[in-house]
Amino acid sequence: MATVVERWNIHPFHSWLRGDRPGPVHFVEEIGLWNVIGYAEVHRILNDPKTFSSTTAYLAPVTIDQEFSEGDFAQMDPPDQTRYRKLVSKAFTPRMIADLEPRIAAITAELLDAMKGKERVDLVEDLAYPLPVVVIAELLGIPTADLEMFKKQAFRIIEQLNGYAFLYDDEQAQQNIEAAVDQFRPMVEYMRGQVAERRANPGDDLLSLLVTAEVDGHRLTRNEVVTIANLLLVAGHITTTMLIGNAVACLDASPAAFERVRADRSLIPGTLDETLRTLTPSAALSRRTTTDVEIGGVKIPQETLILVWPAAANRDPLVFPDPETFDPGRTPNPHLAFGHGVHYCVGAMLARLEGRIALNALLDRFPVLRTDPHDPPRFFPSPDIIGTASLPLLTHE
Repeated sequence: MATVVERWNIHPFHSWLRGDRPGPVHFVEEIGLWNVIGYAEVHRILNDPKTFSSTTAYLAPVTIDQEFSEGDFAQMDPPDQTRYRKLVSKAFTPRMIADLEPRIAAITAELLDAMKGKERVDLVEDLAYPLPVVVIAELLGIPTADLEMFKKQAFRIIEQLNGYAFLYDDEQAQQNIEAAVDQFRPMVEYMRGQVAERRANPGDDLLSLLVTAEVDGHRLTRNEVVTIANLLLVAGHITTTMLIGNAVACLDASPAAFERVRADRSLIPGTLDETLRTLTPSAALSRRTTTDVEIGGVKIPQETLILVWPAAANRDPLVFPDPETFDPGRTPNPHLAFGHGVHYCVGAMLARLEGRIALNALLDRFPVLRTDPHDPPRFFPSPDIIGTASLPLLTHE
């Protein structure tokens, strides 16, 4: 039986998806920078923000207007990053996430009710996208009637950035970035309107918290609130969308594992973690060396942009025996799909909860779920994203 990667020929240019691994740290002539794919090396980098900074944008050969990045704490290092993260984390405490479970279950049930009786569904369109985006929108206080725009724009932005768009030093790279920014403008303008409303009439939602909060004794600027809100809205759903779609794609490619999970639902949390390891949604992260450093036996000078690949680290055979096999019972499974250290995904607990509820409910409702041989899944083309953009499924033998 072919693995999920082989079955759908996912990102054929990523040799490490197929067990072919160059050194843990190696130079890629095509893009002119270092790739880090070894687990130990990736873990070290993510755990050392002092040596490997997340503030990388100014080293890229392309430029983005500051108004679209002000407040982006993913591009910050401590202590600035810590202050912004602490503010956002107030909405993602274990108690608050647990309190969301009934609402997530209700949204899931509504979406599955709409799928009832269909012999063919698109899992991304019908469940994997709307579930997390409705949840994060309700947290922010965004009207769900306005969410179709965000789906279209978010997917277009991801596909517009196909390839290492921000790394090439040429006119086409800048044009790609500007095209993506143009796609992003409607989301920015919309969110500015929402911010203005909250300034006038704050409520009890996350967007109101951002509008009224202070960092270092100062209120966040409009641009900061807009950037953080859009970051949460996009990042808060796209990873979960891919997690749900990828999980079903992995199970479909592993019939024996699929039967195990159907028979033993206690394996669902492990299934989600194994999905995150096997097909890591956020495949690559950028970092900047702040000093001359040696890692993986390679000396890298100060102020060098590097690409760190959690997706490749999650397939390191030194840590994960038989890494090409999809095993819902894999223990331990110390994958790095949600990052590690100070930038560990603030929404990881929410993503796991949404994935668990969605997969359980999906298996309850559909005794048969299989990919359509005449309409295969479509994966996002961008090399730093691994996830289903569409996943047609048949609900009959």
